[in-house]
Amino acid sequence: MRLTFDQVQAIKETAHSVLGDDARVILFGSRTDDAKRGGDIDLLFETDHPVANRATTVGALYVSLIRKLGDRKIDIILKDVLTPPAPVLEIAHQTGIQL
Repeated sequence: MRLTFDQVQAIKETAHSVLGDDARVILFGSRTDDAKRGGDIDLLFETDHPVANRATTVGALYVSLIRKLGDRKIDIILKDVLTPPAPVLEIAHQTGIQL
């Protein structure tokens, strides 16, 4: 996994501050492969609660991450209890690393 301990902590803190203590985060994509270089940070944020305003919530996650990690390319997927199944969610679970 190509994230530092401090980056992982910042991501987890963001998840809990925006989504609550039960929030989970999965890193997926190229950053899970130590042999690769560069690439954006692909994150799946999950919560067992319905999210009232998804756009506002994703925006809050993104702003918090940029403040903590610096200006970098971050892709965010948000899954709550109302999110229907999707191939990208399956891929993230199968290939990702839970932080």
